[in-house]
Amino acid sequence: MTDPSNSPVHLARDIAFRLRVLDEYLTQATPSQAAEILSEVFDLEDGLVTGVTHLVETGSRFAQGQAHRGMLPPEVWLAMGRSANELHRVGTDLDEHTDAIKQLGRPPAAVSTTPPNPVASAMVVRRSR
Repeated sequence: MTDPSNSPVHLARDIAFRLRVLDEYLTQATPSQAAEILSEVFDLEDGLVTGVTHLVETGSRFAQGQAHRGMLPPEVWLAMGRSANELHRVGTDLDEHTDAIKQLGRPPAAVSTTPPNPVASAMVVRRSR
């Protein structure tokens, strides 16, 4: 008999719980700690965003098979496929900025006696349609 505490559903619930815990850590983290957490989350090869993307892709393939059998409406499969594609695009967009986030978590290379003057930057907001 299998142990129900080792079921995939239990694993999914545990992961969801741990994500909420990680979110709470992130809200209380120092900039250096937050940078370290986010660097791991956004890592394009082994990060959380990539893992979730792969999970949604696998779910999309499952939904595709079920849609072909008539067990799910095709819209479910299409929605999951679009979600997987969008997550992939988000991960790629975030990967462009991972180095900047990692840099925030690193100690400065040279010790300066005066703090650098903050430089304002324009906020760029990308809207998807």
